[in-house]
Amino acid sequence: MANRTPLFLAKSGYRSRRLSDAARLLPVLGLFLLMLPAFWATPGKDQISQAEVGVYIFLVWAGLILAAALLSRLLPKRDPREAPPRDLL
Repeated sequence: MANRTPLFLAKSGYRSRRLSDAARLLPVLGLFLLMLPAFWATPGKDQISQAEVGVYIFLVWAGLILAAALLSRLLPKRDPREAPPRDLL
């Protein structure tokens, strides 16, 4: 029982997997954020203008670009000739 393998991943492997998970989740988050204004439409005085919705969509779009750029820089580089990791299959 003394020669058991550690229960936790190495810090670099864990970080790499979480970053790839975040990169996979980014399009889902973006779709949710871009569809959100469809639920804001309320008839009456408190109706949000189309200009405000346009600004919101632009800001979400710009935020998604920045998040993707940041994630792409943080993800480990892989050789394209190398086989994909097993967790992507």
